[in-house]
Amino acid sequence: MKLRALIARIAVLCMLPVMAWAAYDATRVLDVAASRSNKVLEQARDLVALIERAARLDEPARLVAVNQFFNQRIAFHEDAETWGVPDYWASPLESLERRAGDCEDYAIAKYFALAASGVPVSRLRMVYVRARLAGQSQAHMVLAYYAEPNAEPEILDNLRPEVLPASRRPDLTPVFSFNTDGLWQGVGAQSQGDPLARLSLWRDLVAKVRAEGLF
Repeated sequence: MKLRALIARIAVLCMLPVMAWAAYDATRVLDVAASRSNKVLEQARDLVALIERAARLDEPARLVAVNQFFNQRIAFHEDAETWGVPDYWASPLESLERRAGDCEDYAIAKYFALAASGVPVSRLRMVYVRARLAGQSQAHMVLAYYAEPNAEPEILDNLRPEVLPASRRPDLTPVFSFNTDGLWQGVGAQSQGDPLARLSLWRDLVAKVRAEGLF
């Protein structure tokens, strides 16, 4: 048995996320986009160019470039309007194809674009929060970046154009967070299990993004 296949089998037995071995493949991204339409291909070319440009920047500048790209390219629309269902987690290519998405879709697109540019996923977390908007508390999702494990995270959000440290976002209260490696209560340090096993929407999304060549 080949070593890679053996490692994959061991990972399955240990309930580890095998998808973590997938890698960004720009050619695959463009081929998948081209199979959909010229419109999607145009967006995919811009996405690949963003990833290549971001990879040459230091990580703080990389965060800004990726945050601005998706905040400017995607218009906020609820899933019911965009996809006709109450909750749908779109891949970055799908969001760019529709030029629309909700808060999860912004965070998803930024997560995978940053990972493709070389940011370790251990520094990235999708964070479900309660956001105070117009005096009301609403469910919301943002992307958090940790330069170091215990550092104050930087927040990438579609509600604000700039990347800000968490201390400057008192309007956000973390509920739980996750990435492709772990699942945490709030933004704690102790993982609560395998996110791919416990979050079906996330598992299905990661499989889709992997098939599209972005992860």
